[in-house]
Amino acid sequence: MQPLNPDASATVAAYLRQHETKSLLRFITCGSVDDGKSTLIGRLLHDARLLLDDQVAALAADSRRHGTQGDDTHSDGLDFALLVDGLAAEREQGITIDVAYRFFDTDRRKFIVADCPGHEQYTRNMATGASTADLAIVLVDARKGLLTQTRRHSYIVSLLGIRQVVLAVNKMDLVGYDRSVFDAIATDYRALAKPLGIAEVTCIPVSALKGDNILQPASAMPWYRGKPLLEHLETVDIPAPNTSPGFRLPVQWVCRPDQDFRGFAGTVVSAPVRVGEEITVLPAGTRSRIARIVTADGDLPQADANRAVVLTLTDEIDVSRGDIIAAASAPPEVADQFAAHLLWLDGQALLPGRPYWLKIGVRTVGATVTEIKYQVDVNTQKHLAAKSIGLNEVAFCNLYLNEPIAFEPYADSHKLGAFILIDRQSNATVAAGTLDFALRRASNIRWQHVDVDKAARAQIKHQQPRCLWFTGLSGAGKSTIANLVEKRLLAMGRHTYLLDGDNVRHGLNNDLGFTDEDRVENIRRVAEVARLMVDAGLIVLVSFISPFHAERAMARRMFEQGEFLEVFVDTPLEVAEQRDAKGLYAKARAGLLQNFTGIDSPYEAPENADIVLDTGKHSAESLAERLVQAIDPD
Repeated sequence: MQPLNPDASATVAAYLRQHETKSLLRFITCGSVDDGKSTLIGRLLHDARLLLDDQVAALAADSRRHGTQGDDTHSDGLDFALLVDGLAAEREQGITIDVAYRFFDTDRRKFIVADCPGHEQYTRNMATGASTADLAIVLVDARKGLLTQTRRHSYIVSLLGIRQVVLAVNKMDLVGYDRSVFDAIATDYRALAKPLGIAEVTCIPVSALKGDNILQPASAMPWYRGKPLLEHLETVDIPAPNTSPGFRLPVQWVCRPDQDFRGFAGTVVSAPVRVGEEITVLPAGTRSRIARIVTADGDLPQADANRAVVLTLTDEIDVSRGDIIAAASAPPEVADQFAAHLLWLDGQALLPGRPYWLKIGVRTVGATVTEIKYQVDVNTQKHLAAKSIGLNEVAFCNLYLNEPIAFEPYADSHKLGAFILIDRQSNATVAAGTLDFALRRASNIRWQHVDVDKAARAQIKHQQPRCLWFTGLSGAGKSTIANLVEKRLLAMGRHTYLLDGDNVRHGLNNDLGFTDEDRVENIRRVAEVARLMVDAGLIVLVSFISPFHAERAMARRMFEQGEFLEVFVDTPLEVAEQRDAKGLYAKARAGLLQNFTGIDSPYEAPENADIVLDTGKHSAESLAERLVQAIDPD
């Protein structure tokens, strides 16, 4: 075998270096249903000869089976959308459902494109694709102009920090390549983009199906003097990622292979880190210095942004997964209350006061939306009053976390300012959000130290403080049993207090109705009061329907282990209706009483109650005595 010519070897090496160092552009295609997003990407890949022969053959076969362009001479019968619409449901319905990612490169640049679905039902998938993009191609059907989804997707693009948009006015062939149509749509879109903060909009008239202005200028549109789409993507300046003023590394893993080594693995988010640099570990605020920067290629004196490293410190301090190691000279903020934008992704509405998990990076903390400041109308960007947020809706909210986190506003750092909310029951992701600013620094508000604590208050009362949480349908017998229990405990010399649903609504909660949102807030307030009463050393009896698993679980988490007993007063619906002295069930059945539990509002029965009281088999007196014996056998 003949060795390569030295000149040829140098040429090959230079070619490889050129491709290794090419810049990468991540972009998405978005817009309304049937605007031609998948066809555009398919045509671009095909005409740029970025498909292998077997891919072209498979596309031809799929086009004969599933395609819609069999009679089109310009597309050679190929349905280019099938290159990225891979799901069976997508091909059957002719729409994009999931986000399809394609990786390709040209002589000038590497690309990752996410073809996002256009249907409103799949807005959550579009947000996923946009979360890592540098640029967005927003497609508009020249025949239809700007539609609701065009505005919705543009708002999400803006919300996620994408500031460069290509407006591709597609299907120009179907409007006779009319320049006035293109100019009108471009004017309308620029008017939409400006208040959204989208700084750069490049408008290109195209026909994805015919290939006009995709790779080469279209002879049918000589009035357009700009670059074709691919050339623009190859030459557009990639915006520099937002950067923090100093070094940050979220700790993904504590590396301890043996007793002599303890390092902290993660990826440098911003700014370089150097050996010897003073750092702080947040949210704790402890300080140390960088001892070593360890990589797979050996130790480094410095690591730049986006480099995966393992750091060792000069001091033995507590560092855990989810902490942030940052430059001591410019640390990020630490807070536990925030103003944030939320894109709601779940079919069940967001209810203020309901607890969720918040995941930011690798850190997961408890979170509650304390207030919906306003909902955003994605069509007009107007701020609307709202008490709940539904699927695919956007809102500006206040968040409360059960422990402080280190963060930076999303506008300054996407990686330290983006989060998701997770349902505590199903573990489903219910929202994507961006942190705007801290409402309160965690260090400003602390529990006041007191010399007289709960143990001292309980000791003087000679009892163990508890919360007995009675739950069940209206008419189940909760209040009856709770009253009997309190009388028995009082006769035994115990110090108690009874919180009853009807009585509390006359005062503390007289501003609340019976919608799901108000029920959640009702339980949150009552649980907070009950917690304070237990802290005062009392045995507090809470008698509320409390129909939702999530709110009863939220109440339990407010108490220490063993302080909270969930008492399920188990009564069938038909029995509860028979006991209906107030006639509430009859009114609800007649449609005169809305949101009544058990009729048109659900009751989620406890699955693992601490105590179950079956009122169908036992009298209220015997059940009360049994409960007293369970909590105070003396």
